[in-house]
Amino acid sequence: MEPTLRVIHGGKEPARELPAEPPPSELSGWGMYPRVQGRQRLSENLERITEGATLTRGLGRSYGDASLPGAPGATVAGSVLADRLLAFDRETGLVRAEAGVTLMRLNRLSLPRGWFVPVTPGTHWVTLGGMVAADVHGKNHHVAGTFGEHVRSLRLRLADGRRIEVSDEHERALFRATLGGMGLTGHILEVTFQMARVPSPWIWQESEQVASFEAILERLADAGRDWPYTVCWNDLLNDGPGLGRGLIVRGRWAEPGEAPARRPPWRSAPTLPLLLPSWALQPWMVRVHNLARYLAHGARVRHAIAHPETFFYPLDVVREWNRLYGRRGFIQYQAVLPGPHDHPRHRQLIATLRRRRGDVYLCVIKDCGAEGRGLLSFPRPGVSYALDLPVGRGTQSLVDALNELVIAEGGRIYLAKDALTRAEHFRAMERDRLPAFQAVRDTWDPERRLKSALSVRLFGDAP
Repeated sequence: MEPTLRVIHGGKEPARELPAEPPPSELSGWGMYPRVQGRQRLSENLERITEGATLTRGLGRSYGDASLPGAPGATVAGSVLADRLLAFDRETGLVRAEAGVTLMRLNRLSLPRGWFVPVTPGTHWVTLGGMVAADVHGKNHHVAGTFGEHVRSLRLRLADGRRIEVSDEHERALFRATLGGMGLTGHILEVTFQMARVPSPWIWQESEQVASFEAILERLADAGRDWPYTVCWNDLLNDGPGLGRGLIVRGRWAEPGEAPARRPPWRSAPTLPLLLPSWALQPWMVRVHNLARYLAHGARVRHAIAHPETFFYPLDVVREWNRLYGRRGFIQYQAVLPGPHDHPRHRQLIATLRRRRGDVYLCVIKDCGAEGRGLLSFPRPGVSYALDLPVGRGTQSLVDALNELVIAEGGRIYLAKDALTRAEHFRAMERDRLPAFQAVRDTWDPERRLKSALSVRLFGDAP
């Protein structure tokens, strides 16, 4: 029997006067590249401010241009003030919430009550609407799929202004196109999804030092058979015999008998106060950091009871850490290569990076499981690489070379991270899925009123 939600918030507050149209300001994603001029409306009344807006933007934590207006001066709606938890069934874990609810707030409300989001990305500074638009995945994709697999329904404002509820039972094609559709199929107003019951608010964690790239992939495959959460940190700046060495981290929710009696205290992260000069972060500094991190772990396998914020969101330990890269910004190139972990294509990716002198400041490798319901969702069975690269003169050619490898191997890129992929490369990667997605847009938004800088760059939308 379908569970009944307990209403927490009694309904919408009376409509209020909207603030005057905001002046243009410089907007960017988390990577600070590119930057565009745009107008961002902010109000707790998301339904009203999405009227006539070309896109909805959450916390701007997609790395590239997915949350940016498609033309200079265009207006986007900011969802962050629409952050009400509308209903929660404490027996089943079914939640209905406004799109601007942050994952951080949701976690802090739900975890002490024995519930956690079924899938979480690597930062909790994202909104529910953004999680749906990007159809985020996490360390447990090989067992839990993407966040979209746990979404029951969505409330949208369509391009023509109508409001509609979509699900697998009602307007299925639109629902599935919205999961991972980067906000191009409708403004996401509300999300109803299923939380996961957890036995304790702690993580049982195991970590291991691994001396080579090949061994990392082998350990990752082994860990995926036994652990729900797996991830590898990998050093790709070391040109010597240590190239590709790193740490593998495995985890599961701790059982009550293993967990400390006290709930984990929430902590406030310090903020990097200034945008550093672009020259401040150099490859040699990252090499030293990587070596210290690798050696500090030591050779033995380590076990620990970990705080969930430490385990799931290690980069959130410092807020605004993207300022380390300075005004030049950085990109995170994330691609999934299909097939087994021991396939030569993985070594080819590393060889491409070294041949092109790609300075990878951070590399995270994860398992990907089965494809989800979203028409353009990123994951597919294989291995995912997330690579932080400072923006410089050779970055575009490096991305081109990586994309040519990804196309040849049948992989795909993650649109939530992308900033530099060329339209022809994207069409080649998505030649089997893109027609179905565009057909949904043709049905619901034939004039392409909803667009972003990303859709102008990759989908051929007019600015």
